Amino acid sequence: MGRISAPYGVKGWVKVETYTATSKSLLDHPVWWLERDGIWREHRVEEARVHGNGVVAKLERCEDRDDAARMKGASVAVPREALPPARADEFYWADLIGLKVSNGQQEQFGVVTRILETGANDVLVVEGERERLIPFIAQVVKRVDLAAGVIIVDWDATY
Repeated sequence: MGRISAPYGVKGWVKVETYTATSKSLLDHPVWWLERDGIWREHRVEEARVHGNGVVAKLERCEDRDDAARMKGASVAVPREALPPARADEFYWADLIGLKVSNGQQEQFGVVTRILETGANDVLVVEGERERLIPFIAQVVKRVDLAAGVIIVDWDATY
């Protein structure tokens, strides 16, 4: 859902870079899970609001700037069951990470390791024998099969 990017002020607030379609959607969740060093901990959100392109939030047990600074870099998540089901032809980024990518000629490109938001469109970062950046647009992505764990793309192996 996002990442804590910095402290905000001196009273324990944090800035959150959101990975959601709109920053406001993170405010729908009163409890966040934060990950630091591979350990996930639940944190209740005392207050939060949209701020610029992200969110600022006051979390329980975060009382001052030093507490907030220790949270910098933490991943922000919510339980999957707290999310609405994806609509037809929409996918949560987390569902795409780890899928195998190939083209119609059955050339294997590797797996999706992350997704970049460029403003114009999202881009799949595919790691295989080399890194490929493949636009996640209808003209390129022909089929996403979550059950089979594959994405079929109209993409030449020489790109």
